[in-house]
Amino acid sequence: MSTAFKEWALVCDALGRGSQSIIIRKGGIAEGRDGFRFKHDAFFLFPTFFHEQPARTKLPPGTALREEVPGEIRIDLFARVEWTQTVTDPAVLARLDPFHIWHPEVIGERFHYDAPPGVHLAVLRVERLSTPWIFPALPRYGGCRSWLELPEFPQGITRAPVLDDAAHAARVAAIREALAG
Repeated sequence: MSTAFKEWALVCDALGRGSQSIIIRKGGIAEGRDGFRFKHDAFFLFPTFFHEQPARTKLPPGTALREEVPGEIRIDLFARVEWTQTVTDPAVLARLDPFHIWHPEVIGERFHYDAPPGVHLAVLRVERLSTPWIFPALPRYGGCRSWLELPEFPQGITRAPVLDDAAHAARVAAIREALAG
């Protein structure tokens, strides 16, 4: 089996363009008693459309949106977690604003959702698949949970980093600087 992380398709697209290298998450309804955590250090990015709200992002109006194909799942990206951090200071979130597409209000909602205040941050190295991995949508992929088990990854599909090493290193350094203040 292959592990996947559910994220808005718009965010997956930003990660795939290299314009974003972080995920900020509080947790979902179905995370269980232990709550959310980045429990895998590598995973496929599973684009979701149910909660997708372009108006809740900083994307310009008229931005082309990925179309959901009924009955089909399309995976284009793989991510490796460089490191994670719990953010409990709202001022730090403000400094992270240049590194993601969400409106600040959305990040604030995540920060204050449930106790204690805070969010989980993961800095990712994103890789694009050489060809999309397409498989049937099944009911087990639904629901408000972050982690999924997918079918076995097909042979012959390769991966390549979205950002080159220098661009990725510069992005990670800028994120660390923002976190440090």
